[in-house]
Amino acid sequence: MLELTERRWALFDYVKEMHGGQKRKYTGAPYYTHLLSVADRVEQYVQNGYETEIAFCHDLIEDTECSLADLSYKLMSIGYNIEEDEVILAGVDDLTDKYTTERYPSLNRAERKELESARIVASRPIAQTVKYADIIDNMLSLAEHDPGFARVYAREVDSYLWKINMGNPGLYAACCQLLTEVKGKLRIDQN
Repeated sequence: MLELTERRWALFDYVKEMHGGQKRKYTGAPYYTHLLSVADRVEQYVQNGYETEIAFCHDLIEDTECSLADLSYKLMSIGYNIEEDEVILAGVDDLTDKYTTERYPSLNRAERKELESARIVASRPIAQTVKYADIIDNMLSLAEHDPGFARVYAREVDSYLWKINMGNPGLYAACCQLLTEVKGKLRIDQN
């Protein structure tokens, strides 16, 4: 079970506020439930880093009006120091999609995801750890609620997961195992 310090609660409250009324696509649950789930999964493997903060904020920049500068200001105002701020911001930046439809309208999804997968391979180990938890949470939801899109997502993840192996080894193994299981269940070619 996720246990939060006072400043983590303050950060979570900020993230929750920034995501506002956003909902999870298939369940209609508040979007912050995904962030809590990712953070909780990370905490099962890593207790003494900033992965929890990064998990809370991993969709903040691409899905809200928050900028990295805004997030930095908030982190500093609730007691994070400069070094902590830099680690958290770098991890969040690594996990923020750069090849979005808005920025690259001429690229289709496959082209954008190919560029994203090349980019994520170069991400920091701390960001890779959070990425594993995010993939697991998304994969479980998609497999349950939208098997058709789960096939697309699993293929996309399969194109890069094997190259982002610098994060937490236990969480990486869990992510790889889930991908293998989902691919088998959905009968996706085992490339």
